Amino acid sequence: QVQLVESGGGLVQPGGSLRLSCAASGSIFSINVMGWYRQAPGKQRELVAQIAPRGTTNHADSVKGRFTISRDNAKNTVYLQMNSLKPEDTAVYYCYAQIITQSGGTWYNYWGQGTQVTVSS
Repeated sequence: QVQLVESGGGLVQPGGSLRLSCAASGSIFSINVMGWYRQAPGKQRELVAQIAPRGTTNHADSVKGRFTISRDNAKNTVYLQMNSLKPEDTAVYYCYAQIITQSGGTWYNYWGQGTQVTVSS
């Protein structure tokens, strides 16, 4: 059993900052890519950022220069530092991780429960 638990969402004014965290736990053998998606009301889920085990990152154009993804492999945790937030960043943010469990098998994408980020004055 694997769980991803997110924290750090909330309400923030435009121009403000938030830091999201997502910790993976359970019968984990190895974690590959970790990342964040978001889904705004009435829109499709979109990739925000992802990070490989050794730190190579990819950020969506809409967040480049404002958001930064990072990870702590010792803690099985991925972070998303969000600065200069805009109202259009309002969405539910979901973390994911590609994991092989201790029971073996193939890589499988596990997802967090989602955390609401609202940017409003």
